[in-house]
Formats: sequence, C-alpha cells, structure tokens
Amino acid sequence: MMFWYDHNASGWGWFAMSAGMILFWALIITVAVLLFRSLNSPHEHTHTTPAAPTPEDILRERLARGEIDEEEYRRILSTLHAGPLTKT
Repeated sequence: MMFWYDHNASGWGWFAMSAGMILFWALIITVAVLLFRSLNSPHEHTHTTPAAPTPEDILRERLARGEIDEEEYRRILSTLHAGPLTKT
C-alpha cells in the first residue's frame, strides 16, 4: 500500500490543485452569470424593414425629380384622395 496517506503530493501539488479548483468554479459561475444575463436582457438589435412608400410619397418624389409638373401633381393627388373608382 504505497502512497496511502500523502499520495506523494508536495506543497506545490496542493497549491496547483487548489488554484485549479478555484479557476474551475470561477469559470462555471462566470458562464452561468453571462447566460442568465443574455437570456433576461431585452433584445436591442431588432431589425425592422422600412415601410413601403405610400402613393403620396412616390408622387412627391416624382414632383421633386421634375418628372411631373405641379398641375399634374395636384390632379393625381386629388384622384388619390377621391378613393377607388367604382364600376357602374
């Protein structure tokens, strides 16, 4: 029964074992805290797609680019605000 009592562990062996155990538990606790924080934090990086431009926006852009004149702009805008055409 060799090494029954001390397992040939010197002072440095005990120190390394103790430091390793402390580092191991520190790693486990750090991972647990980071996981807990990430699961409970609100998601800040929500990517929303921009809304599609309305017909009025498109009409304003065409007027700004000079594709239509102000008279045509007002005519088309009044048609848009009049509502859908109905068949009789």
